[in-house]
Amino acid sequence: MKQSAICPKFEKAISLLSQRWTALVIYQLLSEPQRFSEIQSAIGISGKVLSDRLKELEQFGLVKREVIPETPVIIEYSLTDKGKSLEPVLKAIENWSQTWITIEAD
Repeated sequence: MKQSAICPKFEKAISLLSQRWTALVIYQLLSEPQRFSEIQSAIGISGKVLSDRLKELEQFGLVKREVIPETPVIIEYSLTDKGKSLEPVLKAIENWSQTWITIEAD
């Protein structure tokens, strides 16, 4: 059986999205721009990990950080067009999970 090579771009995309919390951060931002504390409390992630993920997503061009000059300063995170383009992918995973994933009771 012939093995096909995995496209390097696909491999990089899967690597990025499979990092712990990354897809959940993107999913959380699909609805609207949010502050750091809103994202953190919504998905239950530590501050350090969230900060790391947001910086990485910003460097990758998926998330935009906006500083609103008020007192106190407000920082909001939102998806760029590149980040918003992941919505159909994440919604497809959400639909698949509703059909095929079961959660075991503790």
